[in-house]
Amino acid sequence: MPARKKPTRLYQSVADALAKEIRAGKFVTGQRLPAERDLAQRFNVSRPTIREAMIALEIVGIVDVRKGSGVYVQSDQAAAGQMAELDIGPFELIEARILFECEIAALAAQHANDDDIVALRAIVDDMLHENRAGISGELADREFHLAIARITNNSAVVGALAYLWDVRYHSPLCIRLMTKVREKGIKPVVDDHTKIVDAIATGDPNSARRAMHEHLSGVIDGLLNATEVEAMQRARKEIEEQRERFSRVMPRP
Repeated sequence: MPARKKPTRLYQSVADALAKEIRAGKFVTGQRLPAERDLAQRFNVSRPTIREAMIALEIVGIVDVRKGSGVYVQSDQAAAGQMAELDIGPFELIEARILFECEIAALAAQHANDDDIVALRAIVDDMLHENRAGISGELADREFHLAIARITNNSAVVGALAYLWDVRYHSPLCIRLMTKVREKGIKPVVDDHTKIVDAIATGDPNSARRAMHEHLSGVIDGLLNATEVEAMQRARKEIEEQRERFSRVMPRP
C-alpha cells in the first residue's frame, strides 16, 4: 500500500503562496505586505490562519513581523520546501484543545474525589509560584490539565491530551508564538484554573465544561493579542468574531 501523503495545512498553503510571490518579485525586500485583513479576504481564510502563515514565514527568514507596523519582506532566499517542515499551528492546536478538554473536564467532574481536588489546588499553587518567579515553560499548567485527564481514569484520554501538549512544546510555530506570549508578559491565569477546580469539585459536568471553555476562550484571546501585527483598535471587531467562532466549536451547555 503506498504511503499516504501528509496533508498540507491551511497556513502552509498561504505561506507557500506568499513565499512564491516574493521569490517571483511581486513583493521586494523591505516592502510591507498587504494588511492582515486584506490577506484574509484574498485567501478566504481567517485572520488566525494568516497569523500562522506570517509566523511560518518569519521562522524561515522570509519576513520580519514588526509590532504595530506590519509585516515586511526580509528575504527571498529561503528554501522553497521549508514551510513543509513546520508542524501544527498554535490556533489549530487550541481548537483541538477546546474540542477535547471541555469534555475531559466534564468527565473528571463525575469521577473526582476529595484527594483529586486537593491535588489540583496544589498544582494551582505551583502555577502561582511559577508566575511570580518568572519560570517559563508552563510546566505546572501542563501538569494541571494532565491531572484533570488522569481523573477520568481513561488512559486513552490522558495519552491524547499529552500528545497535544507535546505538540505545543515541539512545533516550531507554537514555540515561536509562546515566545511572543511570554514577551508580552502573558502568563497562565491562576483565577481561571481555580474556577475549573471549583467547578469540578461540585461534581457538575456542565459547570466543569463551561469553566474549561471560558478558560480556553481566554487563551485564544491571549494568542490573538500576542500575534497582533496591526494597531489593536483596528482589530477589536475581528478578535470578537474569532472568539465567537471558537465558542461554536463546542456548544455551551
